[in-house]
Amino acid sequence: MRAIPARLIDLPALTLRCGRVSSVMFGYSVAFGGSAVAARLRRSPHARGLRDGARWERMLTRLGPSYIKIGQLLSTRRDVLPEEVAQALGRLTDTVRAPSRRRIERAVRRSYRDRPWPFREFSWEPLACGSIATVHEAVTLEGHRVAVKVRRPGIDRVMQRDFTLTALVMGVLGALPRLRQMPFRLMHAQVGGAILRQLDFEAEATSLLVLRDNLARFTNVRVPAPLPELCTSETVVMEYIGDLRRFEPGELALGTRRAAARAVLAAVYEMLFVDGIVHCDMHPGNVYLDRDGGLVILDAGFVIRLPEPVRRSFADFFIHMALGDGSMCAQIVIDSAAQVADDCDLDGFRSGLRTLVEDASGARSGDFDLARFAGRLFELQRRFGLYPVPEFAFPLLSLLVIEGMIKAFDADVDFQAEAMPVLRRRNLPRVSTSNRER
Repeated sequence: MRAIPARLIDLPALTLRCGRVSSVMFGYSVAFGGSAVAARLRRSPHARGLRDGARWERMLTRLGPSYIKIGQLLSTRRDVLPEEVAQALGRLTDTVRAPSRRRIERAVRRSYRDRPWPFREFSWEPLACGSIATVHEAVTLEGHRVAVKVRRPGIDRVMQRDFTLTALVMGVLGALPRLRQMPFRLMHAQVGGAILRQLDFEAEATSLLVLRDNLARFTNVRVPAPLPELCTSETVVMEYIGDLRRFEPGELALGTRRAAARAVLAAVYEMLFVDGIVHCDMHPGNVYLDRDGGLVILDAGFVIRLPEPVRRSFADFFIHMALGDGSMCAQIVIDSAAQVADDCDLDGFRSGLRTLVEDASGARSGDFDLARFAGRLFELQRRFGLYPVPEFAFPLLSLLVIEGMIKAFDADVDFQAEAMPVLRRRNLPRVSTSNRER
């Protein structure tokens, strides 16, 4: 989905959206601040202050889909957020308030207005409600049981306005003296544009097919097959997979948890390091266990294909980090940088990155913190004047989301050791499923 040209921006609507976002944030800032001060003054063990997860949930819900998506991704980091906050944000993954039945039915019937109605039965009560869509059970005219993902009515206008507002913020940041060399506009166009592409349901149906082909070698990973002939720009129709369970580590035996954690890592590494496909949205609302303990990936809206040079650079960086070779990691970052400042201290950067990699090499998930590692890496790049290509944000985002889930399931898994078998194949040409079957 392309950004709206500046001449077509609805300035009154944009102003109203800016006012709403500002008022909601201001109101909740006052509420959080007052609660935190009261909690400190009372010294009450029951005072929640900034740990009021329900309040965070309400705030993000009022702000709208772009902010709900942030909450969904943050909910996976239970190792970072207070449990009560992470648990509340977790409710945003598939229990967001649904539109009225009238609005859903009107949206679905409008999407099929130019073709015959394809369903014998359609359940207007959603099975799940996310930030961008609701999911419904239906039966086709041929009798096939399917799941239908329906885009929320009017969400495209809201998200486009949020995209424009954040573009303005990036422009202001890029004008600050210390940040002028940072490629904020390019980063916003890449990352923000990818978020907007979640509204393109025809592209998501294609991404489901790509994921199925990419993960076909994994017998314990399932991706529902889309029915392209029934999909529209506002609906994705796919096979129905029942008997799914939410990922709740405490309800599963240790062996099952470990198997699930390794299945997730194997699938993510295969997509990322071999094929350059990044799934940035693998939160518990999109990833389930079936009755046999297999992994089911239901959503493909936030799936990115990396440019080949970026895929190779990221995979090479990861394998050399696993090997503890900080010098090679530094050279990869330098060679792949989008911009190098004229006064860049390359020797200082190499020294700093060697220390960072030595600290991280061989760490297990309970000790290794990707968020802290990424933060230190970005700080090194900023300090010494090396700016990465914006596409590097996608694999980092994907791994940050996955890391939170893995730590909850198996604190002893070795991220780097699990990646090595895949990384050794990182630069080998892949034979697609269709070619293997010929």
